[in-house]
This record gives sequence, C-alpha cells and structure tokens, in this order.
Amino acid sequence: MRYRKWAADGTDMQMGHGNADYWQDDARGVAQAVVSRLRLLREEWFLDLAEGTPYVGGVFGKHTRESYDLVIRARILGTEGVTEIASYESSYDGDTRGLTITASINTKYGEIDIQEVL
Repeated sequence: MRYRKWAADGTDMQMGHGNADYWQDDARGVAQAVVSRLRLLREEWFLDLAEGTPYVGGVFGKHTRESYDLVIRARILGTEGVTEIASYESSYDGDTRGLTITASINTKYGEIDIQEVL
C-alpha cells in the first residue's frame, strides 16, 4: 500500500520530496487512511456521494454510544490495510461537542494507535 503523507500541520498532502512523500507498506499510512475516512463526510466527495462517514443520521443526534460506535468501528474496519480493531474507546464532550475516538488497530504492517477528535 502506498499512501501520500500529510504535511507537518496535517492540513494538506506533502509534495516535492520524492519517495519521502509517501508511506509505503507502513502502519502509519493505514492510520492516516483511517483518519481520512473518519473525517470525510458522506456526500462530500463528488465522485462518490455514498462514500464518507454518515455523521448526519448515523452519529450526530444519537444519544447512545452503542449506536454511533457501530458506525465508527465499521468505518475503521472498512479501511484498506486494517485487519482488526484491537481496542476501541469513544468519549463525547458535551461542552465542546467533540467526539474523541481512541483505537488500537492491527494492520497488514503492524499495530498502531489512533486518536482523533471529530
């Protein structure tokens, strides 16, 4: 698997450094792909409106952790290179309205931890 790295600030893709611009068969590339998939909203990508995380109707507005955890976990497991979720935890902060996802995933290239605030 070859995956283009994000720039140091995480806002865009890194370019202009040749092969150093890519994760090649690396768990860090898979982790970045998971985070990208979690950040993508359903109907946001014009080439495939069905692609993306269904936050509206699938995560936001749900009052039980079980309902939105199923959506998030399925999104993680559907990422290329992910073989299993070794551990998973989510927490919702009502003040900031942020959902923090912490997971340890096994990939084809090893285990890696992910923490993302959505």
